[in-house]
Amino acid sequence: MRKLIFPFVFLIPFIGFTQQPLQDSLALERSRLLRNNMTILAGWAGANIIQGSISASNATGSDHFFHQMNVYWNIPNYAIAILGSIQAKKMAKGEHSFERNLREQSRAEKILLLNTGLDAAYIMTGLYLKERGDRLNLERNMGYGSSLLLQGSFLLVFDLVQYFENRRIGKSLEKSLGGWQVGPTPNGMGLTYRF
Repeated sequence: MRKLIFPFVFLIPFIGFTQQPLQDSLALERSRLLRNNMTILAGWAGANIIQGSISASNATGSDHFFHQMNVYWNIPNYAIAILGSIQAKKMAKGEHSFERNLREQSRAEKILLLNTGLDAAYIMTGLYLKERGDRLNLERNMGYGSSLLLQGSFLLVFDLVQYFENRRIGKSLEKSLGGWQVGPTPNGMGLTYRF
């Protein structure tokens, strides 16, 4: 099987030109997905902030620190949900060329993979804090560790589900290429066509 490698930038206008409705529908699907996921994240964060605030004021010992960390952790999550919703609205506007779609799809998948790595680090940190708290009888560490285990586990599942949903969109984008494949070349990114 022979392969031809062309400069990536050269072919993008030709590929995107013939498939504009598909490109726009994929971008709208990615926007809808982001909007829905940010709604879920905002709901999780809001529930944790409200519940954690109420429970932290009524609890003592490690339970107090557990609820306290849930509040601390979810304030940034709520801000991320708001920013993500704004990004979803921007994403839905305008026409989406093949190049723009490819760039946004790649960016989304990379961010989600990075997030899953961070989520695993949160879980490991939670395990460490909980173990240290149990061993040294440190209530703060026990509570914060338990909270990080909960929050990191939620985020790990949340980000993995998002990744696989986005990967489905990425496969549709790749399928629209036909025999073309996008990949690294010695000089950067390139398109390969298989005969």
